Amino acid sequence: MSVPPFAGFGLGLRRQHYRDFLEGTIDVDFVEVISENFMVDGGKPLAVLEAVRQKHDVVLHGVSLSPGSAHGLDRNYLERLRMLAERIEPRWISDHLCWTRSSAHNSHDLLPLPYTAEALDVICTNIQIAQDHLRRPLLLENPSSYLSFPENEMSEWEFLAEVVHRTGSYLLLDVNNIYVSAHNHGYSASDYLDGLPLDRVRQIHLAGHTPGEIAIDTHDRAVCSEVWDLLGEALSLTGPVAIMIERDDAIPPLSELLDELNVARRIAASATREAAAA
Repeated sequence: MSVPPFAGFGLGLRRQHYRDFLEGTIDVDFVEVISENFMVDGGKPLAVLEAVRQKHDVVLHGVSLSPGSAHGLDRNYLERLRMLAERIEPRWISDHLCWTRSSAHNSHDLLPLPYTAEALDVICTNIQIAQDHLRRPLLLENPSSYLSFPENEMSEWEFLAEVVHRTGSYLLLDVNNIYVSAHNHGYSASDYLDGLPLDRVRQIHLAGHTPGEIAIDTHDRAVCSEVWDLLGEALSLTGPVAIMIERDDAIPPLSELLDELNVARRIAASATREAAAA
């Protein structure tokens, strides 16, 4: 199983912009949707997604797979995700390096993992089960985090690299999350990038966050200059990959997000020129 590289530029498909995508021609190469919003038998959102799929490639981005759950995966969830994938035929499916549920409760939050050998065994087993059921590899996203565990036996990037190595999965590199977590925990974002198997990156996320002593990944504002700089650094290492803007609150007119996406295009073009000249 493999996920071929794809160097497109995209946006998250949000309800406020449904009409724009349905009635106009939008200058994006793909859209990303939250998988759980469309894991249903019918209704308007699914009909909109099917119509948009006629114009654009789609990627499915989940928030409830919960690969870090010690009790295993929800098989009903997996089956509904498989059915959606067969219906939409996404370019790929992604989710997060985290856990969200216990055996009795779904927190609906992306909860952090201890980076231990025991947790590594759990998450690798769950990812292999998910990939076997979905019949395709997953892209795993690095989370933003606000605490760490004293039991940690390795860094987040070492843990993530080992997951990818053991499961054959790929990476969704969230550049904003690297910036937020590096700020919160006092490590180097460059060290994080250098520690990953960057040949496995297939997509990059960009988003805004709320700055402060503890930075919060809020997706409610424009991408900041430091994250744009980190994007350029990442692209100098990964080469061309898919790039998209996430916005989940205080959602502006589509034109503003397209302007931001054009910044990403310019940074990507500059990275490509520099690589060719090297």
